Amino acid sequence: MTEDNYSLTTEFILIGFTDHPKLKTVLFVVFLTIYLVTMVGNLGLVPLILMERRLHTPMYIFLGNLALMDSCCACAITPKMLENFFSKDRMISLYECMAQFYFLCLAETADCFLLAAMAYDRYVAICSPLQYHTLMSKKLCLQMTAVAYIPGNLHPVIYIGLLFRLTFCRSHQINHFFCDVLPLFNGRVSCVDPYINELLIFIFSGSVLVFSIIVVIISYLCILFMIFKMKSKEGRGKALSTCASHFLSVSMFYGSLLFVYVRPNSVKEEDKDKPVAIFYTLVIPLLNPFIYSLRNKEVINAMKRSIKKIL
Repeated sequence: MTEDNYSLTTEFILIGFTDHPKLKTVLFVVFLTIYLVTMVGNLGLVPLILMERRLHTPMYIFLGNLALMDSCCACAITPKMLENFFSKDRMISLYECMAQFYFLCLAETADCFLLAAMAYDRYVAICSPLQYHTLMSKKLCLQMTAVAYIPGNLHPVIYIGLLFRLTFCRSHQINHFFCDVLPLFNGRVSCVDPYINELLIFIFSGSVLVFSIIVVIISYLCILFMIFKMKSKEGRGKALSTCASHFLSVSMFYGSLLFVYVRPNSVKEEDKDKPVAIFYTLVIPLLNPFIYSLRNKEVINAMKRSIKKIL
């Protein structure tokens, strides 16, 4: 293989979902609607939390950052995906690919730590309410938020740096609706053995997911134990309903990430990765504002006060 051949592949074709014209139109409308609702829900929540002093608590600070990262995830993936529904070439350059993956990985990594921080915050609030302000001080809250963003930025930088050790000299096609790194490791695309890249993704992604999942599970188990000790059936029912919806969202998020990034032979299951990736890139950012905010009386009251001020 000559040096010229090695330098040929600097652009890739995103295969996407389908080539059927009618189905493409339906999917475009569905994903555009999801994108608009996601952006309005998440970006509307951020200024609401900033403006309302009553929402300047650790829980809502974490929630505001989660909304910001969900917006980042939606912006990284959806515009290019929507464009490709009606694009003839569906091309993306290697550097565009790296940028798209950077912002996606930043958002997903930060989300993992923020969800763990939110679970711990709820554990302290429910299990140690009298010590809440001592255990969850503003200083600790800011430190936990910083901890979410530091690995959030370092995590994608590692993977993008490792991409430079690969040479793309074979197929230009990526069997996905966005530029993930795993399809680039496929033997049909890379002509350099990607074993080191795959191993480090397994190690780093696995470490982030396992750590945050353990924190979430332990926190929710302690919360459930405390709920079952409640004497009021009505209070127990409300608490269980809230915990169930939170845990369902968290399970879908972590479960889809584990399926794609931390499983044997993940590179060989591209057709299965696409529908699963819809959950952590599109569905979860859409659902989070409804699960964590719009079912919350404090947020609803804050929205009503803000609307009254505007009118």
